[in-house]
Amino acid sequence: MVPITLFLALAAILFCVGLYGVLTRRHLVIVLASIELMLNSVNINLVAFSAIGPFANISGQVFTLFVITVAAAEAAVGLAILIALYRNRHTIDVIKHDLLRW
Repeated sequence: MVPITLFLALAAILFCVGLYGVLTRRHLVIVLASIELMLNSVNINLVAFSAIGPFANISGQVFTLFVITVAAAEAAVGLAILIALYRNRHTIDVIKHDLLRW
């Protein structure tokens, strides 16, 4: 049995890498991929915590499925917004998209 601290350390490292990518990168595709990394670290925590305790159950796996579903929807909507921005502005640089009007 693998100790839970290893899962938590892996999830913390993934979350920090994703947070670094969101805060420092200007390319929208990399920002979306970094958000996916952060959501995957949450999934690792949910599965790890559902396996411990006096009554181990599958609630963590169920919540993980919901998070994966939300992440897929977020990726689809994010890519649709990315395509719309590229068609109108001809760039996907985050810094250059600062206006709220077209």
